[in-house]
Amino acid sequence: MSGIGDTETPLPRRAARDTDTLPPPRRLPPSLAGNTALPYPAIGQELAELRLHIPGVHGCVLAGVDGLLITHNLQTEVDPHDLAALAATTYGLGRQVGFRLGQGDFQQSTVRNADGYLSVYAVSPQALLAVVGEDSINVARLHLHAPGVAKRLAGLLDEASQATGHRS
Repeated sequence: MSGIGDTETPLPRRAARDTDTLPPPRRLPPSLAGNTALPYPAIGQELAELRLHIPGVHGCVLAGVDGLLITHNLQTEVDPHDLAALAATTYGLGRQVGFRLGQGDFQQSTVRNADGYLSVYAVSPQALLAVVGEDSINVARLHLHAPGVAKRLAGLLDEASQATGHRS
């Protein structure tokens, strides 16, 4: 059996990347987790309406891009803190894909598994909406309604930040 260095042509190697093409480190905005100025009842109403209007949705999480839980309405055994962290991870991957492909800012990402879906939507520079659903969910309907919910949530977060003198 011959080794790679014997008679075979070595595999091509990628050239070292120019570090100037990497995005500058991004400073995360202050976390929204635990912010008592947020309108939790109105946020909860938006999350509940999405869950009730789309059959197969098990619940929603409003998470910070830092992976910390802001609030949720999950109707499953899934830990909402874990889901918030997964949403931030999905956002991070999507953000890098958008940057590397020159496609702009993260908007939405959906992961389909054998028994369900996780969709993550950008709400604001600080927040994400994560939706967990079963395999039978109408994903097109979810993608039709969830961006509107994300936009309304962004408005609620913006109103809260203006009322407290902070900008999100």
